[in-house]
Formats: sequence, structure tokens, C-alpha cells
Amino acid sequence: MDSREVDEGQAIRRRRSCSSCGRRFTTVEEAVLAVLKRSGVTEPFSRDKVVVGVRRACQGRPVDEDALQVLAQRVEESIRSAGHAEVPSNEVGLAILGPLRELDEVAYLRFASVYKSFTSVADFEREIAALREPADD
Repeated sequence: MDSREVDEGQAIRRRRSCSSCGRRFTTVEEAVLAVLKRSGVTEPFSRDKVVVGVRRACQGRPVDEDALQVLAQRVEESIRSAGHAEVPSNEVGLAILGPLRELDEVAYLRFASVYKSFTSVADFEREIAALREPADD
């Protein structure tokens, strides 16, 4: 009977009518975003997992829970905008780095050191030098 996009295009709400009994009902169709892990296993994308990982990097920093939720939403929107139903886990990490850098540079360094597998002080120095460079707009 009627279809419309909801949640900024992330889902479709359909108003339907049963051809047998005539009753009306609503369905919501939502695209599932899957993350392909390094092990080859796929699992549904979870904002909560993003928040947990970033919260660890933000420990002891002046970052509130609302900011973490907004960051997770930005990460999901960024990944969904690529239009792929399945994304590798490393792309999730890359999508976290930009918003986290804007949120808190110390937390960014902590997260990047694990995500990018820093092995020396030189790795930290390179990343700090990159942080000091003006951002390209």
C-alpha cells in the first residue's frame, strides 16, 4: 500500500494489506551490515563494540558517554555510506580513527598504537608528527 524510507534511509517501512483477510499491518526492512573478521567469521556490525573499544582508549580522558555514542553513530554511517553489505574489520578500525582524532588526540594515539600495531617509539613519533600537521579540509 505504502513504502517510505526511515532512519535516514537505513530502513524501509512498508504498510501492507493481507489479500486474504484484508487486515493491515506494517513491516520494517532493515539492511544488515556484516563485519568480516580476520579469522574469516562474519558477525553483525555493533555500535556497542565500537563504543567498548573506543572507551578503553578514552580511559582517564575527559570524554563523556554521549560523545562515544555519537562517534559510534558516525562510524556506522561512514561504513554504511560505502554501500557494501559486508566490510572487513580493518575498515571499521579505519572509520574509527578520524572521528576519534577529532574527539581526543591522546585517545586517538592509544587506539592507533594498537590498531596500527606500533612496535617502537619511532612509530609514536611519526603519529605525533602527523597529529601536529594541519588537517586537510
